[in-house]
Amino acid sequence: MTDPTTTPAPPPVTERRRGVAAPFAALLIAVLSFSLMQTMVVPALPDLRREFDVSTTAVSWVLSAFLLTASVATALLGRVGDMFGKRRVLVASLTVFAAGTLLAALSDSLGLLIAARAVQGVGSAAFPLAFGIVRDQFPRERVPVAIGLISSTFGIGFGVGLVIPGPIVDALDWHWIFWLGLVVIVLGILAVVAFVEESPVRSPGRIDWAGVALLSAGVVALLLAISQGKTWGWASAGVIGLFVAAAVLLTVFVLVERRLSAPLIDIELLRRPAVASSHVTALIIGFGMYGAFTLVPLLAQTPPQAGYGFGASVTGAGLFMVPMAATMLVASPLAGRIGAVAGFKLPLVLACLIGVAGFAVYAGAHDTEWALYAGSGILGIGVGFAFAALANLVVAAVDPRQTGEATGINTIMRTIGGSLGAQVSASLVASHTLAGSGLPAESGYTTAFVMSAVALGVATLAALSGPGGLWRTPAKAAAAAAPRPGTSGPAAS
Repeated sequence: MTDPTTTPAPPPVTERRRGVAAPFAALLIAVLSFSLMQTMVVPALPDLRREFDVSTTAVSWVLSAFLLTASVATALLGRVGDMFGKRRVLVASLTVFAAGTLLAALSDSLGLLIAARAVQGVGSAAFPLAFGIVRDQFPRERVPVAIGLISSTFGIGFGVGLVIPGPIVDALDWHWIFWLGLVVIVLGILAVVAFVEESPVRSPGRIDWAGVALLSAGVVALLLAISQGKTWGWASAGVIGLFVAAAVLLTVFVLVERRLSAPLIDIELLRRPAVASSHVTALIIGFGMYGAFTLVPLLAQTPPQAGYGFGASVTGAGLFMVPMAATMLVASPLAGRIGAVAGFKLPLVLACLIGVAGFAVYAGAHDTEWALYAGSGILGIGVGFAFAALANLVVAAVDPRQTGEATGINTIMRTIGGSLGAQVSASLVASHTLAGSGLPAESGYTTAFVMSAVALGVATLAALSGPGGLWRTPAKAAAAAAPRPGTSGPAAS
């Protein structure tokens, strides 16, 4: 039964006559500003290591600090947006993101840069908040495609962020990565303030600080164990202790949340078949797909003397990711249109199968440049389909008041899977080396690509386990999305 303290649902968005082009463009700029910053610093890591005269392990915290705070902020601020207003929280998170980026641009020490990257992670809330704004304010028939395009910017920014820093660092220096990123963030803030209205859908309540502490500590412990597993050793006391701590903290979090009337995360929501299967599939897809984002540029940079690789520069290696970004831009809205007609289970299953095909190309034919370009293009279709389908499945399965909360958790699951997949892939590559050179052996890359293909095969089974068939008529899809009598959630849940 609906909580009497919640705000009554507004009229259907199709009844509110207003243009969506400007608000949608504003949301795209906002989420793109964050997605670019995920990886723009990656090509500059060697320069940072030399400038600050630190180890590879130390400089890796420039990535880890960002990842840790982003994971916590995604869930927390998604829920806060549901409570206090999604536009308001979006502007606040982008402002903190801008402050962190400014601090990074002014940094003159590794410690300060790591702190700045931690502050930047707060911008991760842009995605669940943008999904919620679209769900609340856009005409119903435009929601699937809009969510698909917003989802695609996550992967597009990730890929493009590996391409553009090379020329920037070569022509200027690494500080300019953050100065230029700050320009995009400020444009996003101004666009949201000017064109996005506050969402009328609210879920009032108080912030569950105990839940915040437990979830934050549990996710940080888990991601810290994953990110440091290769450096510390997967069997080391530190890594095992962090995994145990994460398991205990997250278990206590679940027990505490189930006893509260206004929890940070509705545990019963996570148990709904459509939501649960989407989260599990997101975890496995993240594990399978994220290895390509880092392994392909590394393979391309390997000197041909190793018997494979193309000796590409940092900029040239990033170009191998361009087909992925291009096909993702087309695939995400296409997935939205397919899902609006047939339901989003079909594009999610197709995403996994297409991903298998992309990694099969990587594994079997990575000795030629065209094969890497082709594999990236194929994988981009899979990633675009996956991101769009997952977001739409979760959005359709929950009440509008829970959109930020549910999509935030789905993003965290994908991030955790991606972090684990990237670390395991890197470990597989590092475990196969050429005698005398220290370079990774080609077999390491092949093994890692095969592992990703297998993971996406498992993700296919997880996607198929979700409720409903692979094809639903528009009438059945509309019926599934309609609330049951006496409940606030959709029938699809």
